[in-house]
Amino acid sequence: MKLILFIWRQQGADDPGKLVRYDTSEISAEMSFLEMLDVVNEGLVKDGKEPIAFDHDCREGICGTCSQVINGVPHGPQERTTVCQLHMRQFKDGDKIYIEPWRARAFPIVKDLIVDRSSLERVMQAGGYISVHTGCAPDANSILIRREDAETAMDAAECIGCGACVAACPNGSAMLFTAAKVTQFASLPQGQTEAKHRVCMMTEVMKHEGFGSCTNHYECQAVCPKGLKTSFIARLNREFLKALDSPEMPESFSGGFLNRGNPSR
Repeated sequence: MKLILFIWRQQGADDPGKLVRYDTSEISAEMSFLEMLDVVNEGLVKDGKEPIAFDHDCREGICGTCSQVINGVPHGPQERTTVCQLHMRQFKDGDKIYIEPWRARAFPIVKDLIVDRSSLERVMQAGGYISVHTGCAPDANSILIRREDAETAMDAAECIGCGACVAACPNGSAMLFTAAKVTQFASLPQGQTEAKHRVCMMTEVMKHEGFGSCTNHYECQAVCPKGLKTSFIARLNREFLKALDSPEMPESFSGGFLNRGNPSR
């Protein structure tokens, strides 16, 4: 396959960036998208040029590291697929492919196609945990959980934290990510201890990190590589409203995503 690639090149967060054209050939339809970029980088290195910086880790579709916008769509044209699992057979010989990094205020560009997604980690640090007693592991059946609740928690736990929902949202919102994490714990009895504190503090950190709020564009659901549904956002809203009526409200809480607008991208 012969392809015409337009790839975003940027030295750092404070440097101007631009799309640079690369003509490439000898690309196999059986290659993954990242393998295709590896081939392009090998050619650049042979020519004494700086290779394209991009993130990757497991290349098995489970770590969420391979964050790229391909032809305007986070993770590319194939539904429920991460970039590393996207294969070149999805494209045609002679295609023009535009490759860019995530675009969101909360994801500053590090270099080329790499963005800093540590803001999602700080959202998790604010409340993505449960309290447990140390010691021997309890018996698996010591706490009975309804099948519906267990399945909801498992569905929410599929979120890999890639940030595609943020990149696709016109508001740069992390609501689907945060909602999945809140729902995962709120669906289980083990997660009830910090339930009110969790939803308040995770939404509070969303505000401080510069994420926008949800205005029901459903773009997050459309691009999620794991198929997470916006029904989790409804669950987050319910948990948040329950917390507002609670005397356990954290002193540092200022209203979370209720007292804010939608920052521009």
